[in-house]
Amino acid sequence: MNIAEKSFEPGAACPLDGIRVIDMSRLVSGNMVSLQLADFGAEVIKIEDPKNGDPLRAWQTDGISVHWKVYSRNKKSVALSLRGARGRELLLDLAATAQVLIENFRPGTLEAMGLGPDILHRHNPGLVIVRVSGWGQDGPYRDRPGFGTLVESMSGYAARTGFADREPVLPPTALADMVAGLYGAMAVVVALREVETKGCVGQVIDLPLLDPLFSFIATEPAIYRLTGTVRERSGSRSETTSPRNVFRTRDGRYIGISASIQAMAERLFRAVGCADMITDPR
Repeated sequence: MNIAEKSFEPGAACPLDGIRVIDMSRLVSGNMVSLQLADFGAEVIKIEDPKNGDPLRAWQTDGISVHWKVYSRNKKSVALSLRGARGRELLLDLAATAQVLIENFRPGTLEAMGLGPDILHRHNPGLVIVRVSGWGQDGPYRDRPGFGTLVESMSGYAARTGFADREPVLPPTALADMVAGLYGAMAVVVALREVETKGCVGQVIDLPLLDPLFSFIATEPAIYRLTGTVRERSGSRSETTSPRNVFRTRDGRYIGISASIQAMAERLFRAVGCADMITDPR
């Protein structure tokens, strides 16, 4: 069997060829959604305010907007002010030609601009609209500002990261935004399939940052429901497998080791000359 090699030429065929995405978002979360779609071949048109642009441009390293370069790859850029009626008219004209629209304004802002889902679907009945926010489009927290750091804290992710005798640890990256972006891109593909099979039935995807990251603490909520206790932070150790940790080597470097099943642990102990640990009751 011959396996075709992936072509990275600009004109290579891609799974999302023919899909046009209008990205009105700022910072990481919405850009992460459209980045995944762009990497799979969608035509992404990034909408930016003519005066200020996306704040990502200001996140620089040695004078270079590295974040912007990473998250805006494979995208087209359009400067368009939505503060005036003419700009909103142009946005509606553009949305009428697209399959997907992404926004991450605070809930209610899109409606206040006269660009709510009802109006967008009036111009394009089959449009898939992705609405990114911190806490969702409804519920008790909908009107509160939402930012990745707040979500990383409230989700319980920080509470489970770090060592028991130290403070909770926030991730060093925009984790909540990136995780939501991955979930959002998958949701877009599912919604596009729904439109394809059901006809011009517009879709609205409510994508809070909280829910996807909450899923990343995996079994913790189930364990809490079962035991009624919140487990302590365990550093790099695992409560279910051993050995699993970061160890310092003789030359002063570090190595990560995980033996997640008994057979792997036994092979590891023999390899490091500690076969006696196989029967150690600890």
